[in-house]
Amino acid sequence: MRAAPAAPLLQLLLLLGPRLQAAGIAEPPLPTVVLVILARNAEHSLPHYLGALERLDYPRARLALWSYPDEEGPKHWTKERHQFLMELKQEALTFARDWGADYILFADTDNILTNNQTLQLLIEQQLPVVAPMLDSQTYYSNFWCGITPQGYYRRTAEYFPTKNRQRRGCFRVPMVHSTFLISLRAEGTGQLSFYPPHPNYTWPFDDIIVFAYACQAAGVSVHVCNEHRYGYMNVPVKSHQGLEDERVNFIHLLLEALVDGPPMWASAHVSRPPKRPSKMGFDEVFVISLARRPDRRERMLSSLWEMEIAGRVVDAVDGRMLNSSVMRRLGVELLPGYQDPYSGRTLTKGEVGCFLSHYSIWEEVVAQGLAQVVVFEDDVRFESNFRGRLERLMEEVEAEKLPWDLIYLGRKQVNPEEEAAVEGLPQLVVAGYSYWTLAYVLSLAGARKLLASQPLRRMLPVDEFLPIMFDQHPNEQYKSHFWPRDLRAFSARPLLAAPTHYAGDAEWLSDTETSSPWDDDSGRLISWSGSYKTLRDPRLDLAGSSGHSLHPRPRDEL
Repeated sequence: MRAAPAAPLLQLLLLLGPRLQAAGIAEPPLPTVVLVILARNAEHSLPHYLGALERLDYPRARLALWSYPDEEGPKHWTKERHQFLMELKQEALTFARDWGADYILFADTDNILTNNQTLQLLIEQQLPVVAPMLDSQTYYSNFWCGITPQGYYRRTAEYFPTKNRQRRGCFRVPMVHSTFLISLRAEGTGQLSFYPPHPNYTWPFDDIIVFAYACQAAGVSVHVCNEHRYGYMNVPVKSHQGLEDERVNFIHLLLEALVDGPPMWASAHVSRPPKRPSKMGFDEVFVISLARRPDRRERMLSSLWEMEIAGRVVDAVDGRMLNSSVMRRLGVELLPGYQDPYSGRTLTKGEVGCFLSHYSIWEEVVAQGLAQVVVFEDDVRFESNFRGRLERLMEEVEAEKLPWDLIYLGRKQVNPEEEAAVEGLPQLVVAGYSYWTLAYVLSLAGARKLLASQPLRRMLPVDEFLPIMFDQHPNEQYKSHFWPRDLRAFSARPLLAAPTHYAGDAEWLSDTETSSPWDDDSGRLISWSGSYKTLRDPRLDLAGSSGHSLHPRPRDEL
């Protein structure tokens, strides 16, 4: 045998996690399960993978591990590599049968089971082959809803409702892969094998397709369950891409898990490469964050840490702490005639606090002579390879010697079809009227222009103010109060950041839209969640500029 039960890993798991026996609870013994670990070039994901296994709520005495951790090589899937992988899986399956296990769980090392009840939930289904549906950065998942007579993927009407959990339950499918549980006691599973392929096999020589055929030939049903959130899987990279691409993709998966939850925690017993955060060549990276939203702050700082970005928290001005006397002392006056373009409401205290937070950063940029900075709000969802793409963008801007004052990294475009591309910079457009200030790059010259307009004396929301300053606001009355309007504003294309949530999402929360009118000191909070500004732009989904990730392999469900 090339591989055997991984004694060190088994000892690790036996020392960790919940144990029913230790709690003194007399219960019937749970089924025995073999966990299969095939670790190949998995340095970036293995600590999180093992951390998830450590937290599985299952008696350690009922578990065994089978591991093959020694493979090295490129990402290209040759026929020989597929065969070698099938042979390894077959060895693991044979070991589990010889050991007398009730179940065997296969889980790729970039599949992170964040739900510690996964094993018990799957076993309770009493199905011969069952997979927990895993989430990813895209519509990719670990099951197919359709397969052609030749063994290729077939699109079906059921896939997206299943993947999006619009229909919930356990559903029969022709294929599961990457993470799945086999009941070794179920009828027909004794005939299952990974290698050699079935004598009548003529489909593509691919381990997941070979196993799907084996299930079909043995008359064994295959199911995927999605009623719970079980965990995450990394979108595979293409054969010509390398380990760095896979690592970047996995970091994006970590960031998505921090937003959507539950997060993926690394094992405390496995060393990880040290992080070396930097400012990416900027003079400062500001993170505007309300002190009374510690969960947002923690998530944002964790996201920056994973990307090795050194951010500095700036306590946001809390609109709830503002009253008329404070605003008079600060010189805050409402822009005459201002109304929200959709709800018709006046300025809110939350919007005043947001503006003052950005304004304080502009003041620091000028006072300290900072040449260029990044400004983040604390509700940012980062696109894949955010850091690498931002660094390349700034290198290209520098190479083209483009004069600029502000570059949006995330915003809501109002008329994107009217925005002109920048010659020589395909990743940049001239910014048009936009909403949101969740992420942008600002130059010293840009900060000086923003302050020189004295916006506190005629305040409106900061995301309405910026388009006025680059002369793209549609309201001529508002624009007439500011001169000159010569801010040189651009935007990344595609965008590099988006909001974590939108109005209508269960987790959506806004301290600007749910707030008191700016001149109301009663303390009452009013929700203005109907504003178009806070809704998801469906064009993002159609254009593919949201949820960007490295391209998956052809076996992707898309």
